[in-house]
Amino acid sequence: MAEAPAAGQAWSAADYARHAAFVPALGADVLALLDARPGERVLDLGCGDGVLTRRVAEAGAEVAGLEPDPSMAAAARRLGLRVTEADAHDPFGEGFDAVFSNAALHWMRDPARVIANAHAALRPGGRLVAEQGGWGNVAAVVTGLAAALEARGHPVASPWDFPSPTLQRRRLEAAGFRVEAMALVPRPTPLPTGMAGWLRTFAGPFVRGLSEWEAAAVLADAERRLGALRDPAEGWMADYVRLRFRAVRG
Repeated sequence: MAEAPAAGQAWSAADYARHAAFVPALGADVLALLDARPGERVLDLGCGDGVLTRRVAEAGAEVAGLEPDPSMAAAARRLGLRVTEADAHDPFGEGFDAVFSNAALHWMRDPARVIANAHAALRPGGRLVAEQGGWGNVAAVVTGLAAALEARGHPVASPWDFPSPTLQRRRLEAAGFRVEAMALVPRPTPLPTGMAGWLRTFAGPFVRGLSEWEAAAVLADAERRLGALRDPAEGWMADYVRLRFRAVRG
């Protein structure tokens, strides 16, 4: 899910299940790209609360999760999954048939290092299959957050890495991967608990270091500025753009 210490993000599994259940719910396309098979050893990198990881296990794969956040790791274990609490910037094993990741790579502070670790963890011919935020992901939301912070005299530093297909392809090839598929997919996404719930769940790094009162004021101002993302009929939407890829270790 997230490299919490690096990104300045603290996770609550309960909040995530309430405000962001759409993240694993929309994972069908990346699961299809993974195409996990019975008996395969699969590592879910940044497995979060394990909801999507469990679907990999249901395909018959021998799946393990890697998750740095204690709350999320505990939630995944409650689903009966095997999870190691660890940082993906450190080596994480070897001999896997596949390394899988959904909505986690964009939180990594050193993406090239994590990709290199994934390459080392795979057997020859093994695959890295992932979906993450791509170029332009939540651009409108970030603009609103930045404006709210700047209006109150605070610096703006995004915690996210949203690469273009060209940049991510270069990273993968530099690590020794052969890219089989790469797609940048605009995906306007309904927010079940509105923009306030989304900001509460994901925008923590933007207000890190602020008092509780000041952080709440910034997020409320950001929500006000983002009113154009609220459809009268559909409700709040976020301007998601996903980068989905499959790469094979040579």
